[in-house]
Amino acid sequence: MTDSHNSGQHKDREAAAAEVRRMWQPTPSWTQPDPGPAADAEPVEETEEKTDALSEDFPGDSWSGQAAKPANQPAPWTQPQSQPAPPWTQPVPESAASSWTQPEEQDDELPAGTEPATADDPAAAQEAGPGSSSPVFGGSSFHGSGAGQDPQQATPQAGQFPQTPQGGQPGPGGQPLSPAAQHFFPQGVPGQQARQQPQNLSYRADELIQALPLPREAPAERGVRSVLKLRPGSSERSERIARATAATAFRRPVTIVVANPKGGSGKTPTTLMLAGALGQARGGGVVAWDNNELRGNMHLRTHDTNSRSTVTDMLQAMPMLTQPDARLGDVAAYLRHQVAGQYDVLTSATTTYAQIEAKDFDQIHRLLSRFYKVLVIDTGNNEGSSNWREAMKAADALVIPIKWKSLSCAAAVQMLEELDNQGPEAQRLIRRAVIAVSNGPGDVNKEVEKQLRPYFDSRAAAVVDIPTDMHVAAEGPLDHSALQPGTRRAALELAAKVSEQITIALNTPR
Repeated sequence: MTDSHNSGQHKDREAAAAEVRRMWQPTPSWTQPDPGPAADAEPVEETEEKTDALSEDFPGDSWSGQAAKPANQPAPWTQPQSQPAPPWTQPVPESAASSWTQPEEQDDELPAGTEPATADDPAAAQEAGPGSSSPVFGGSSFHGSGAGQDPQQATPQAGQFPQTPQGGQPGPGGQPLSPAAQHFFPQGVPGQQARQQPQNLSYRADELIQALPLPREAPAERGVRSVLKLRPGSSERSERIARATAATAFRRPVTIVVANPKGGSGKTPTTLMLAGALGQARGGGVVAWDNNELRGNMHLRTHDTNSRSTVTDMLQAMPMLTQPDARLGDVAAYLRHQVAGQYDVLTSATTTYAQIEAKDFDQIHRLLSRFYKVLVIDTGNNEGSSNWREAMKAADALVIPIKWKSLSCAAAVQMLEELDNQGPEAQRLIRRAVIAVSNGPGDVNKEVEKQLRPYFDSRAAAVVDIPTDMHVAAEGPLDHSALQPGTRRAALELAAKVSEQITIALNTPR
């Protein structure tokens, strides 16, 4: 009687326990809901029979892991709850659970015949240990729940990798920063940026040369700065820049024409000072040519007693000089070398028996262009002569020497107006022209300068003022080393301005 009573009581207890477990365990986020209560009816009966057979031999234990209770004591899960359920027993939203709980592929990795531990099997859950990710009480685990922990800071499961949120920055160790941290570190934690992929490296010679560090600026060469080995001042640095500009390597021989129809305007001294400045900056390769159709005065302003150094002598030797095996030394025999300025000079004829024509200019120009890089041509006073016009056609840059005197400036203005009517090429030459103002003692007329300086500023590319120098005013042979420092500095500035305009002309398509 007692055994049957205990057996019936045990069956009732087991049935109540199964009902409570079914009610308290919500459906996990990765499983489908129960189709209905009828599906669990038959397994419950089978469990009751197996449990009833074992309880006869072991009355204090049960197959489900629940300890047997005295007959007169109700089950603890049948008592009403006096406190709200812990937060980890609440169901986790599907979006949150799927982002950090065990992935769906985890079921495929379990051994055959093994089922994930649930609340129905507390013994299996206990064996899983605190590090297990099996869901307990509503799909969440005690160690992986969201209570007091940021889901983005959770440790990823096996086979998963931390993903940086879109627009987020990596934090220390490569982990993504939280939204609050991203507010303070929008570009990432300093010194903790993720390693960037190496870019495609290029080993081209020109790119490697460009990547080399620039050479250090040389110390000052004059004044107190040179004694203290300091960097040059602004004046010396600008002079270095002008010297480097004057030494520009052009891609072909270039021609500079110095022209003003007014005699005594300073054409020859300006030609020699410009040639000397270019020769010193470039280290040679410059020739000054007196292209006067009759007789110029360059032979009076240069050093040398070479009696054959005239254009007439060179024209007579032209058949020999135009041979393919002709050398620079053969041509230099008809030139005057100026040591101070490192340039050569071709003077005009000393007699009036031979006049230079256009064909003569063309022969000499082609010959000098074979052996020299820069040709500085001094012209005569006759704009209608053929060699004067051929010089203008061959010019890459135009230098107009003037004095602040009414006659000198008036002749320059008339020449500009005449060239302006010669077509587009002449107009481009005017826009690239450089005005060289060289005044002798007492040559400056302040009123003329006040009226005409704005005109030349608007018509030409630049206006360079050359200070008065008594060595130039003496009208003797012009030695570049005998010029005043200010005069040499102005000549170098003139050479730099002209070189700039030549560079523009060579890079501008016609």
